[in-house]
Amino acid sequence: MSKIVGIDLGTTNSLVATVDTGIPLVIADAEGQRLTPSVVHFPGADTEPIVGHKANRVRVLKPTETVYSVKRFMGRRGSDIAREEMLVTYPVRGEGAGPVTIDIHGRAFTPEEISAEVLKKLKRDAEASFGEPVTRAVITVPAYFNDAQRNATKKAGELAGFTVERIINEPTAAALAYGLDKLKERAKVAVYDLGGGTFDLSILELNNGVFQVLATNGNTRLGGDDLDKRLIDFLVEKIKAAGGPDASNDLPMLSRIREVAEQTKIKLSTETKVEIALPFLTPGFSFSYWLTRSELEHLTKDIILKTRMHCLRAVADAKVEAKDLDQVILVGGQTRMPLVRQMVTEIFECAEFEETRGSVRLGTEYHRAAGPMLNTSQNPDEAVALGAAIQAEILSGGFRNVLLLDVTPLSLGIETFGGLMNVIIHRNSTIPVKAGEMFTTAVDNQKNMLIHVLQGERERAKDNWSLGKFTIDFESAPKGVPRIGVQFEIDADGILHVLARDTKTGKQTVVEIKSAVDVEDTEVQRMVEESVDHAFEDLAARRWIEASLKARQTIEATRKGLNECATELDAEYKAQLEEALKKVETALESENATTGSGDTKALQQANAELDEVTKPLAELMMDKAVEALLVKRGLIQ
Repeated sequence: MSKIVGIDLGTTNSLVATVDTGIPLVIADAEGQRLTPSVVHFPGADTEPIVGHKANRVRVLKPTETVYSVKRFMGRRGSDIAREEMLVTYPVRGEGAGPVTIDIHGRAFTPEEISAEVLKKLKRDAEASFGEPVTRAVITVPAYFNDAQRNATKKAGELAGFTVERIINEPTAAALAYGLDKLKERAKVAVYDLGGGTFDLSILELNNGVFQVLATNGNTRLGGDDLDKRLIDFLVEKIKAAGGPDASNDLPMLSRIREVAEQTKIKLSTETKVEIALPFLTPGFSFSYWLTRSELEHLTKDIILKTRMHCLRAVADAKVEAKDLDQVILVGGQTRMPLVRQMVTEIFECAEFEETRGSVRLGTEYHRAAGPMLNTSQNPDEAVALGAAIQAEILSGGFRNVLLLDVTPLSLGIETFGGLMNVIIHRNSTIPVKAGEMFTTAVDNQKNMLIHVLQGERERAKDNWSLGKFTIDFESAPKGVPRIGVQFEIDADGILHVLARDTKTGKQTVVEIKSAVDVEDTEVQRMVEESVDHAFEDLAARRWIEASLKARQTIEATRKGLNECATELDAEYKAQLEEALKKVETALESENATTGSGDTKALQQANAELDEVTKPLAELMMDKAVEALLVKRGLIQ
C-alpha cells in the first residue's frame, strides 16, 4: 500500500508531512525549507510555473504574473470577489454565479489549478524524501469551508495527481498534532486557529480515544492577510503624507510595500519597534518609518477582536463554559502575535501553561488556575500538517487507538409545502452522518416532486440558503398516496449527497451537491444571529403556516362534502357548516403579508369548531364511500 501524506494547503504557506516510525514530521524540500509559500509565478505562456520561495522572491518584480492567497478564492462565485475586499496584484475576474478566474499570459486559470501547482510541488518534495511515488493524501480545510470550497480543495488535489483520501478540518487536525489524545478522558479542548486567510474556533472532547467536535465556528475570510492589508493602507497614507507618490494604483510599488509590511508584522511579534525602509520608491524619494508594536496593535485590534464573537458562539453551541475547558491551543502563524495571545487569554480566562524541558505537561500534570491552560507548545505553522499526517497514519492502519469525528456547522433540510424548511440533518451533527425522512404529495395527481435542498437555521425556506434543486418523477396518484423517501448523507469530507426514492417503484435520484452556494461568512453569522433574534417570530410563522395549511385542507374537504351530500343535509345543518366555514375563512384573512403570520390562536379555535361541526358530515361521507365500494364489488345493489 502506498504512503499517505498529510497536507496543510494554506493561504500563506503550505506543508506536507508524514509519520516515520510513529513520529509525525514535516517534510523539507531540497533546500531544507519546511514551509512552502503558497505562491505561484508564471514566467510565460509555455513555461513551467515557479512555486514556493522562488516565486515569492519574484512577486515584487512580477506582481501581475504571480499568484498568492488564492485559497480565499477557492470554491467562490464571481460576484463575491470585489477588489476592495482583498489587496492582490494579479488580475482576478468573475461575474454572477460563474467561476472565479485568474488571467495570466492570455489564459484563464481557476483557483483550483493554481492550488494544484502548489500541491504538485509538495508531492515532488515528498517523493524525493521517500524515493518512491506518492499518490495518496489527506488535505485539511478550514472548519467553516462550505461544500463548494471543500470540493474545490479536493479537485485541486486530484489535479495535482493525488487520490484525496480524506478532507479534514484544520482545527481538528491540530488537536491531533498537540497530542491531545493523551489527555484525561472527557477532556474538553478549544482550538483557536488564526492563519493567513481564515479563522476557526472548535471545541473538542476526548472520549475513549475518540475526538468529537462538539461545535465549531469561524470565518473563512478573516486572517493575517487582513492585518497585512490594514498595515499596507497605513503605509500608503504615510508615504503620501511624507511627500511621496500615491502607491494605491502602482502595482510594483504596492508589492514592495506588501512585502515589507508582512516582514514588519512578523518581526513585531518578538520586537517592540521595527524600522520600515523603502529606498528609492521613486528616483527622488525614499521612505523610512519606525513602527512600534503598540501602533500595529492599535491598527489591527478591531480585526483580531472579530474572533471573539466566533469563540463565544462556539462555546455556547458546545453547551460548555470557558472554565469547563482543559486547554486552549493556538494554531496558525498569526497566533504568534502577542495581542492575539493576550486576547485569547482574556476570552477564555486562561492560566499560564507550565513548560518542562521545552514541552507542555499534558493531562492533570499542569497547575490549574482560574481557567484552561493556554497551550503554545507546538509550532503553530506546522501543527495542522502534522495532524493531517497523523490522520493519514490512522487511515493506513496506524494509531488505532485514536478516532477523529467532525461536525457539520449548519443545518440541512428541504422545503416542504407551505414554504417551511424541514431539517433533516441538524447543525453540529457529527459527521460522517446519514439521515432521512418520508414525504408525500399535497396536491392530487402530482407526477413529480421538487426536492429543494436548503442550508440554514430559520424556519421558513425563503430565509435560508438554497444549495440546489432537482425533481423525482413518480406515478400520478391522489394527494397523500405517493411515498418519497429523502435521505441526506454527509461523507467524511463534509460533502453532501442527497437521495430521493419512490418507495413504490424503487426509482431513485442521487445528487452530489458540488456547487453549493458560497455563503459569505458574515452572512453565516447573520443567519445564526437572526435565528436567535427572530426565534419567536419564526416560530409564530411556522405555527401559522401549519395551522393555515390544515384549515385550508379542512375547508376544501368540507366544501367537497357539501357538494356531494347536498340533497341529504337539512337547511339548519348546512347553515351551521357555512357559519363555521366563514369563521375559519375570516381567521385566515388575518394573515399579515409582511410577517407571514396571523392570529394563530383564533384560526386554531375556528378550525377546531369546524372539525366538531363537520363530524356528522364526515360520517355521512364515510357511509357513502363504503356503500359505493360494496356496490363496485357487487356485494350490494
